[in-house]
Amino acid sequence: QWEEIQATSPEVQTGGTRVVIGGGYDGSDQNETSYVNIATTGNSLSFGTLTARRGLGGVASRTRGVFSGGYTSGPLDTMEFITIASTGNAVSFGTLTSTSGYGGHFSNSTRGVRCGGLVPGGGNSNNIDCWTIASTGTAEDFGDLTTSRSYCTAGMASQTRGVVSGDYHASDPTTVMDFVTISTQGNSADFGDSTVGRWGPGGASNSVRGIMAGGHDTPTAVNTIDYITIPTLGNAQDFGDMQSDKTRASGAASPTRAIFTGGGGYVDEIDYVQIMSTGDAVDFGNLTVGARMGTGSCSNGHGGL
Repeated sequence: QWEEIQATSPEVQTGGTRVVIGGGYDGSDQNETSYVNIATTGNSLSFGTLTARRGLGGVASRTRGVFSGGYTSGPLDTMEFITIASTGNAVSFGTLTSTSGYGGHFSNSTRGVRCGGLVPGGGNSNNIDCWTIASTGTAEDFGDLTTSRSYCTAGMASQTRGVVSGDYHASDPTTVMDFVTISTQGNSADFGDSTVGRWGPGGASNSVRGIMAGGHDTPTAVNTIDYITIPTLGNAQDFGDMQSDKTRASGAASPTRAIFTGGGGYVDEIDYVQIMSTGDAVDFGNLTVGARMGTGSCSNGHGGL
């Protein structure tokens, strides 16, 4: 008896899950993009350029990555896309419905979602945007978060559900996590709480488990790594620690491994963990484009695919 096997893994299609890391800030806003193969370890390699900015976010399908939002002298509505399996400069995709930086980003295989962010004048946003990754054009309104928030930069997703964590509220960062059903549109709902209140954590996930790493628990950065089980609701649990205390590191994942790149203090470290285990992060390599924080990352093997 013959059985048909569907081979849709990025390991089969492209030889491994590729993570593309863009932008960031090292005292000035940067435009370089670089990439790593997440199944191996080593330093990132040059990919191309995008519009110089920090606080941008990345989402991806199996083939295309989209970087959106960000911050220069103020928040941006810029959206650009890349073809993950190749290298080259980013191309204009369209615009967000509003300008914001340091929002939360996640996607399934077809739809990208951006949540909250820092808006002009320094306020927080409750807006959720969405777009179809395979097309180009202006994003559309998805709904609203449970509360206005910025630096909610830990975005995690399964094929059906997206979760964001982190929020900047000066002296009291919140622990609240929000979730939405990606394929529908509507307001978010409460998922549970992270183990520590923080702003600017990195986020990554496979289809089962979401990982949140680092962030800023006023007045200092933290090295805390939490995890959640995305298909269920509930509070996060302790996973381990990053190599160092850092905030505004961006995350991306394959089905087995999560990496977190750069971070506050302007570091070029890349940390990695095995998603379905627990324990401290291990050194992956370095950003060859230089030490920076506020990068955006996307992969062709994350949990939403």
